[in-house]
Amino acid sequence: MNIYDLTVNQLKRAVAIKEQIENLNRDLDRLGSSNNSGIASPKSRPMSASAKRKIAAAQKARWAKLRRAKPVTHKASKKKMSPASRAKLSAKLKAYWAAKKNAGRK
Repeated sequence: MNIYDLTVNQLKRAVAIKEQIENLNRDLDRLGSSNNSGIASPKSRPMSASAKRKIAAAQKARWAKLRRAKPVTHKASKKKMSPASRAKLSAKLKAYWAAKKNAGRK
């Protein structure tokens, strides 16, 4: 429906309905704000730059403490592959990819 095809009466009715909707939404907002159910209002609370710096410093300290607590064992637990095993694995992978490449050509 094109807005230019509406009659004057239809436009007046649409405006009246829109105003009713806005009034109902305002009433609904008032009901929600007067209800003290413990739900915080959606107002934003600006944080000062010094407060942000304090929070960032505290978080960095927590992460540093966590890193110090865990021993680094990833290097010690790494297993090394023998040259023979590496050659065997390489041959298997080459055969696998050659077969896959040839299967795609058929």
